[in-house]
Amino acid sequence: MTHASHRPIAGILLMVAAAATLAALDTTTRYLGAFIVVTLMLWLRFAMHAAVMATWIGVSADKTFRTANPRFQLLRGTLLFSGSAMAFHGLRYLPVAEWTAIVMTSPLLITLLARVWLKEKVSPLRWLLVAGGLAGTLAIIRPGSGLFGWAVLLPLATAFTNAFFQVLTSRLSPHENPYTTNFYSGIIGTVLAVPFLVASSQHIGATLSAASPLHLALLLSIGLLGTGAHLLLIMALGKAPTATLMPFAYAQIAVATFLGWMALGAAPDAWSWFGIVVIALCGASSAWLNVRDSARQWRPMPQVAPDPVVD
Repeated sequence: MTHASHRPIAGILLMVAAAATLAALDTTTRYLGAFIVVTLMLWLRFAMHAAVMATWIGVSADKTFRTANPRFQLLRGTLLFSGSAMAFHGLRYLPVAEWTAIVMTSPLLITLLARVWLKEKVSPLRWLLVAGGLAGTLAIIRPGSGLFGWAVLLPLATAFTNAFFQVLTSRLSPHENPYTTNFYSGIIGTVLAVPFLVASSQHIGATLSAASPLHLALLLSIGLLGTGAHLLLIMALGKAPTATLMPFAYAQIAVATFLGWMALGAAPDAWSWFGIVVIALCGASSAWLNVRDSARQWRPMPQVAPDPVVD
């Protein structure tokens, strides 16, 4: 292990900061979605991401725009954009805490992907964690919860997208500079968002002209929060092993719940609390097992940490 593993406390703090930043991004998106067209928020989120990373790489002597795996970058960027698009739309209908908890079943879905796609043997403990995560999800979206409807398909689809995203990242990102990968995530998302922005039924100029200073500031913060979260993830991985960090990514659920209550007045009910806690426990355990087993098989170079939530 490199010197990075000797600073686990710093890595954990950075991971918690990244999780909190992602929760703030989701909360801001949920609030602002009532006033600003979603496609504009989505495009700005990726455009600022690409601009910040381009500047970062441009002024750094040890970083490069050159990628060794353009198809990997294209597929990874498309998955990230797809997950973000579903998140930006889905957060208009679902509370932040419940949304976050459902999406963070991704490590549990990775177990299913490993069995179906990679034909890996799955232990009884892993199947038990998958069942627990499913039970937690059903507790949140149960009939009568107010969340039972077509909108719950969006966080479920996002969780599957995130699972594919994490498997792809963990397999191929060791062969890429993490800052290069982060740049292509932004530029691909920016390009993919353009057709949706152009086809938007709302006039972008009129929307911006009518927006209040607060809404404009929050709109700008969406790009900064998305970019900052990914940079914090990279920095965290440079300080401590992934197996140490990933369970702390579930701090995002706690922060999302708090911010949703403080900023939006949305607090989970008792059954939703039960589901959130179960998903957090099962998901964090499964994430730790996934990374531990992967570390036994691979000796990767520094890489982009699998994102807790695709955003």
